[in-house]
Amino acid sequence: MRVRRALVSVYDKEGVADLGRFLADSGIEILSGGGTARLLKENNIKVTDIAEYTGSPEMMGGRVKTLHPRIHGGILADRSNPRHMEDAERLGIKMIDLVVANLYPFEKAVLSDAPLQEIIEKVDIGGPALVRAAAKNHQSVAVVTSPDSYPDLIESIKSGDISEDMRRELALKAWEHVSHYDAVIERHFRKVFSSRDVYPEYLNITFRKKKGLRYGENPHQTAAFYIDDHEKEPSITTAEKLQGKTLSYNNILDGNSALELIKEFEEPTAVVVKHNNPSGVASHDDIFEAYKLARSVDPEAAFGGVTAVNREVDGRLASEITSKFLEMVIAPSFTENALGIFSRKKKLRLLRVDGVEKKRKPYKEFRSVVGGLLVQDGNVKLHDGKFNVVTKRKPTEDEMKAMKYAWKVCKYVKSNSIVYARPTRVVGIGAGQMKRVDAARLAAMIAADFGFELKGCAMASDAFFPFRDGIDAAAKRGITAVIQPGGSIRDQEVIDAADEQGIAMVFTGVRHFRH
Repeated sequence: MRVRRALVSVYDKEGVADLGRFLADSGIEILSGGGTARLLKENNIKVTDIAEYTGSPEMMGGRVKTLHPRIHGGILADRSNPRHMEDAERLGIKMIDLVVANLYPFEKAVLSDAPLQEIIEKVDIGGPALVRAAAKNHQSVAVVTSPDSYPDLIESIKSGDISEDMRRELALKAWEHVSHYDAVIERHFRKVFSSRDVYPEYLNITFRKKKGLRYGENPHQTAAFYIDDHEKEPSITTAEKLQGKTLSYNNILDGNSALELIKEFEEPTAVVVKHNNPSGVASHDDIFEAYKLARSVDPEAAFGGVTAVNREVDGRLASEITSKFLEMVIAPSFTENALGIFSRKKKLRLLRVDGVEKKRKPYKEFRSVVGGLLVQDGNVKLHDGKFNVVTKRKPTEDEMKAMKYAWKVCKYVKSNSIVYARPTRVVGIGAGQMKRVDAARLAAMIAADFGFELKGCAMASDAFFPFRDGIDAAAKRGITAVIQPGGSIRDQEVIDAADEQGIAMVFTGVRHFRH
């Protein structure tokens, strides 16, 4: 396809003068208007004003300039349809072979918290209409929506032909561009105009590709990482990578789990995550000691894992971390000495994430199934307003601290889950079991393997105990306090069992299933 006439109307004017000069030097007529036409003329590039061509002046502050039959007819005409071409000749419509257009920066206005009226003015009408029209008629028209595509476009025009494959590729980029634009507009005005937090009839979501990944969970699976530029929560997506290998699919999942868990703690705390489950968590006035304690919960599982801390990493801690193999370290900051020590482990990934001390804001969580998407509120709520003591014996201060600690961790362990803890650390974690009693056995086995005594510990369960057997087993292990959601039809039976065993029990009223 040869280009004889081009319409150039862009908001982002990067590279457009060079492109316009090339088009003019190639003998291609340029139609343009507004700021684009002014820029091209200032660069001594010959331009036909859109208003001159259509016979209709720009109006309403530029809101209406390209919305005209002589423009859209020249883009949409099917060159192989005689009736289309007869209409064009009768109405003096010239064929437009190339459309170079990009849109008002609506998303930039939203991200900068611009006033509502300014945001409304950034809703582009003519631009998306041009882009859609050109993409629809890609058999005869090439459409370019990004300066990144100018070099390839120039090379194709130099060759004398914009191939069908290239026109299809450009059309797909155009539809992607407009689709994202529309989704951002709908999302913003749903938040501004809707008085209810509803699940819409149609869910239009848009994410930007941050990078392709070497592979997914396994080497035979392809993968990519997409992010939401509107989500400013301190997270794996906003992290600054300071060194190390490219993040993998599994690194991102594990890093996300580690970050979300560390946000639950205000005191100096370290967590170690492996295969999307915490393998150790501990708190201490000294973050160095917190890390050593967290790793010691299950040092075998910690091998090759991800660690997150909520305090600055200094040289002493960096030396301790690098004494064992880890995939990734996440922290709010690192001293120069620490960075020097880590630099000796060139493959080790370091991520700096500001604001890990901030409480998690409400958000929506997405999970894919074949042919569909599950959407739910993110699991921000820790308990139902209070910790309700349901047994005759009240917990001691240390027991309550241990229960609360275990409960925070249990929220991030795959179900069915059991966590044994003391006031400032975990001593055993049982994750992902089909039976709750097996999760309890697994957590106890891990504790025993690494020399931790369960006597006097608290136990957390992510969901209610359906029978008293879990409480009886806990008593045999020396557990003195249990925290769980409650809600079983046999709650009284479970409470009675706790009373018989002298165990203090707390109901939270909130379940923490994690599948």
